[in-house]
Amino acid sequence: MRSELLTWYHRSRRDLPWRHTSDPYAIWVSEIMLQQTRVAVVIDRYTAFLQSFPTIQSLAEAGEQDVLALWSGLGYYRRARMLHKAAKAIVSDYNGQMPTTAARLRELPGIGSYTAAAIASIAHSEPVAVVDGNVERVLSRIQGWHSHDTVSEAAVRRKVDDFAQALVDPRHPGDYNQAIMELGATVCTPRNPQCLVCPWASECRTLGEHRTPKRAAMKTGEIVYALVLRESSSGTEIVLEQRAATNSVMPGLWELPVLKPAQKPEHEPMLTVRHAIMQVNYTVHVHALDAQDLPEPSLERRWMSAEQASSIALTGLARKILTKAGLIRTSRNAAVIAPSPVLEVL
Repeated sequence: MRSELLTWYHRSRRDLPWRHTSDPYAIWVSEIMLQQTRVAVVIDRYTAFLQSFPTIQSLAEAGEQDVLALWSGLGYYRRARMLHKAAKAIVSDYNGQMPTTAARLRELPGIGSYTAAAIASIAHSEPVAVVDGNVERVLSRIQGWHSHDTVSEAAVRRKVDDFAQALVDPRHPGDYNQAIMELGATVCTPRNPQCLVCPWASECRTLGEHRTPKRAAMKTGEIVYALVLRESSSGTEIVLEQRAATNSVMPGLWELPVLKPAQKPEHEPMLTVRHAIMQVNYTVHVHALDAQDLPEPSLERRWMSAEQASSIALTGLARKILTKAGLIRTSRNAAVIAPSPVLEVL
């Protein structure tokens, strides 16, 4: 099975930038970014992030807002904060050198068993198996393990972990781990798996989709934003608010002023977009307002130029709205970030 998988992988793998390095720091950044984020989105952000923070030292010395600015668009910002925190720990406690084993890597903030195994196997050839959602799906189908109706989630995970560790290639653990994740991402997909081209089809007891626990239905919601603009010597300026540091979701990030239902204008919105956050599908209405019509702020509120707005830690939704409104551009392979701007308080 190892031979079949590795032969398929070397023939069919996608050409991704993090597959051209054995630098544990670069591998670490890619693995954190890839958690719950599509590969196509990560490619550009990964390149821009490493351009701005090419070493652990440079990341550790950066300001949190600058780190979050480079993370904007990837979502789940706690990942960026923990990456930053771990970089500081590596500099202060490990003399700037990342640990080389999965067990030691798990001692760092934000690095769990999956990320530790990925870094240790790819960068240091430690024969430890990675188990993410793709791997669990592949191995469950190989063994004919279906739903979790009769056994607990923990029991299923133990079976998968044991099988994964038995299969990992001791000679090429990094390539093997990347191969099985690639198989789950591109062939053994959640829906309509491509069994006819799967290198493990002859070993598979399922050959198709397997029963899994039902996912919770997505909820729906509505968000109303105000877009307030003015022209100045530096061009178009936008009013943005900073989310409170105590907010449990995206603390400290910048967004458009939020309007409560009672504050929603009667006129039609200038822009409506759809946006999914966690388990909620939102309909987002954006209304053009004058500055004097904004409700009194409960958060820090500032004017900033479109150029400044494009280089700060915006929420992904704010970046989407400002891009669709033609106020900022999201360039591919963004260059090194500018220093944090000095902003005028509104």
